[in-house]
Amino acid sequence: MKNFGILLIVMGLFTSCAVIRPGEVGIKQTLGKFSGDVKTQGTLIYNPLISKVVKESTQTKNIKLILSLPSKEGLSVNSEISILHRLDGTKITSILENLGKDYESVITSVFRSAASDVCAQFFAKDMHSGMRSKIEKQILEKMKINLEKQAEGIELIAVLMKRIQLPRGLASSVERKLQAEQDAMRMEFVLKQERLEAERKIINAKGERDAQLIIAEGLTPGIIRLKAIEAFKELSKSTNAKTIITDGKTPLIVNEEDKL
Repeated sequence: MKNFGILLIVMGLFTSCAVIRPGEVGIKQTLGKFSGDVKTQGTLIYNPLISKVVKESTQTKNIKLILSLPSKEGLSVNSEISILHRLDGTKITSILENLGKDYESVITSVFRSAASDVCAQFFAKDMHSGMRSKIEKQILEKMKINLEKQAEGIELIAVLMKRIQLPRGLASSVERKLQAEQDAMRMEFVLKQERLEAERKIINAKGERDAQLIIAEGLTPGIIRLKAIEAFKELSKSTNAKTIITDGKTPLIVNEEDKL
């Protein structure tokens, strides 16, 4: 029993345990060599004298950079950059063997190269306009190509260019241009509204004219005679004394009370 206890103590000295939590992976490295077994969750037993467990996060991570990017006209545009990425846990061995634990510095280097190539094809004002998303997409695509040549397993999600700071003179010029474009758009809107209002008035005038023409065309002698007969019928129902003077076509009513 005593020997068994000593054995347990000795085993405890030469055995350790690492806990792999959700959102990370662990891989055992023995005498500098990585094992092929990647642990996603749970515990990993290893000998601390000759081995260690390397753990890496598989969650989305953000690399933040502040860089000066070149433009087509040779200007420097300051920008805050975010590179969103994550690791493929099943390929963590390839990442560590080819890039090491400092793989984020490799991502940064790849970004600098891709950003310089892409941004040099655009004018500085493009980085401050709707062209920004196109520039971000081209940088991301170029980064994926360059990074795949070095190691598999790093998934690039997005490249975001934030806080674009143009050179002072160019910034003022861009602001004036944008203001002029907004004024032109506002004036175009006002003119369009005025044209619509003018068209509405013309349509209303045409409608009233057409209605008058229809009424005029509809007043034929027969209709006028019919309206006169209807008027005589209504007069016959009245209890007031009236004198009706007519040529047989149109009545003229004279109220007897007014004559008195």
